[in-house]
Parts: sequence; structure tokens; C-alpha cells
Amino acid sequence: MFRFINMRRCSAPYGVRQLAAAFPAEKPCLIEIRDLKISYGDTDALRGVNCSIDGGSVGLLGPNGAGKSTLLKALLGFVRVNSGTVSMFGMAMPKHALDVRRRLGYMPEREIVKPKESAVSFLTYCGCLSGMNRIDAMERAHEVLNYVGVDENRYRKMETYSTGMCQRVKFAQALIHDPQLLLLDEPTSGLDPEGRIEMLELIAELGRKRGITILLSTHLLPDVEHVCDRVIMISKGRIAVDGPIDELMIAREGCIEIRVRDNEKGFLDALVSRGFSWRRLQTGTINLTVPVSTPARAIFEIARNCGTQVRHFRAVHQSLEEVFINAISDRNGAEKSPGEQTAVEPELSTAN
Repeated sequence: MFRFINMRRCSAPYGVRQLAAAFPAEKPCLIEIRDLKISYGDTDALRGVNCSIDGGSVGLLGPNGAGKSTLLKALLGFVRVNSGTVSMFGMAMPKHALDVRRRLGYMPEREIVKPKESAVSFLTYCGCLSGMNRIDAMERAHEVLNYVGVDENRYRKMETYSTGMCQRVKFAQALIHDPQLLLLDEPTSGLDPEGRIEMLELIAELGRKRGITILLSTHLLPDVEHVCDRVIMISKGRIAVDGPIDELMIAREGCIEIRVRDNEKGFLDALVSRGFSWRRLQTGTINLTVPVSTPARAIFEIARNCGTQVRHFRAVHQSLEEVFINAISDRNGAEKSPGEQTAVEPELSTAN
């Protein structure tokens, strides 16, 4: 069974007493970014990013090339910052990078497994790097492998693993030292639909039941909707949207989902004659567009006149995809010079 480890069992330099001296007594913000700018040559990867994260499960969403991976590397102290500041657990980066990395787990997008070693051997090695003795590290390796669903295959060489199994081992190494914060870069990449759902459920459990802060970087909208309660949308190196998902997916004005008991054709014909328009969704529900200034009670009156009853009535909410498209459209319009055409933004994936 997966459990939190007691880090007092770990030897220096990862003991609790050593960490206590490095961190302030008051609880600092986990992640604090101010006016962060990073360039690769003439290419601006991040152009003035400002955000803070202090708990919860947060999705870092954007198309490929938007700056997501660069932002994660800045949080890890892997890239040189042109200007701005990054603070993790109240400590400035990259000055305190080593101390910060001891308190977070990182699952990179690229492969990190060692082909000629078994998963148990690899994770035991990772545990030893975190300061555990070999016996504790091996015990912890088995715990996290059980948690991520790697069975007896843990004793085989990793060169024989499928992509999905390698992803699980990568996830396990991010958990080996019981981190407070997880940085996950495309964690469901290469997984089949069943494996993807299992991975997302594991991530969601860590955030909701175990209190670990999650920063999930992805271009897959459903992954963010499945796991996160907040989303940061990044486009062309800038934050386009930042807020709770429930608040961002506001009701779309004048759009209703509706189902009626019977005489659906007569009901829809009557609606059209009154200026309504409609389309049928794959679920069979009717998506109804209501004319401006028409009260909701008019729909129920039409249903009554047609001898039917409304069985389902709900406002249609914006999807995350619509929120993102609207945000980047507004930003492109604000940044556009006279006569300049708006560039086409790469699409996010809505694959389930």
C-alpha cells in the first residue's frame, strides 16, 4: 500500500533537521513568479510571466511551443533567466535549486529510464540519491511501483518495457522521496486510453486525497479537466488565462440544453416559429439558441401549448477550448499592429 514516508529515516543531506535550517518558519508560497522573461537566442520563450501557486491541482495548458516546458525548466533552475524572479518554497531560484529539488518531484516528457536496469534497481538508486539508505530506498521503490501499477515486470530490464510502463516508472521516480510538489510534463504521453485514465486517476488522488500540490503541463484539454481545479493557459510565452476552472467555464448567454417528454417535433417547430434555433447533440439532447430578451418561461409555455413537458433544462457552459480560443483571440487583437494579420495559433487537443 502506498504511504507517506518518514523522512527522519533518511540520512543527510536529506534529513529533516538539515531541511529545517534552510526554510523559513512561516509557510511560504510554493511557487511565486514575477515578470519572468527567458529567451533562446532571438526567440522569446517567456515574455513577462506572472503567477503564484500555493496548493491544489493546477493545469498548465497550451499548444506545443507555447512555453510550458520552458516554464517548468525555470522552476527547476535548468535555464538561465533573462529577467524577473522565480521563488520556490520561499527560496530564490536558481540560487537554492538543490534545496528546492529535494522538496519536489519532476516527471519529464523525455525518457529517463535506464534500459539495462530493472525498475526496482532504478528506483532504489533514485531513493539513494534522495538520501535514503539502500534498504529504505528498496522498500520505498516497491511501494511506489505498487502504487503506479507496475507488477512483476518490475524485475525485468526496462528496455523490454512498453511506452506505458516507462511512463509509470517515470511517475514512480517523481514520488520516491515523498515530495510536496509535483511537476508533471505531458504525463499521459504515449498511453493507451485505459492507461491514460489510470494515470490521471493516480494524479488526481495525490492532489485531492494526499494534499500534494500538482502542476500538470499538457496540451490535452481532457487531462486538465479530469485532474485540475485551476488552469493557467499560456500562449506565445505569455499567460492568457489564469483562474479556477469552474469560474472560467461560465454559462454561455442564450444557450440551453433541453429535452422534452414527447411531441418533440411539434415542440421544435413551435420554437423555430418563435425565432429559436436548435441542433441535436450526439447524446440526443437539444442545444437551443434563445432569441435576445426572450425569458426562459417562454420555453415552458411553448412546451405546455404543444402538450409536452420539459424533462431536462440546463444552461450551456463554455468549454475550456472556447475559453482558450477567446483568450488568445483577444491577446492577438491587442498585440496586432495596424495592417498586421493575426497568426494562427496551434490547436489544443480535445482527444478523450
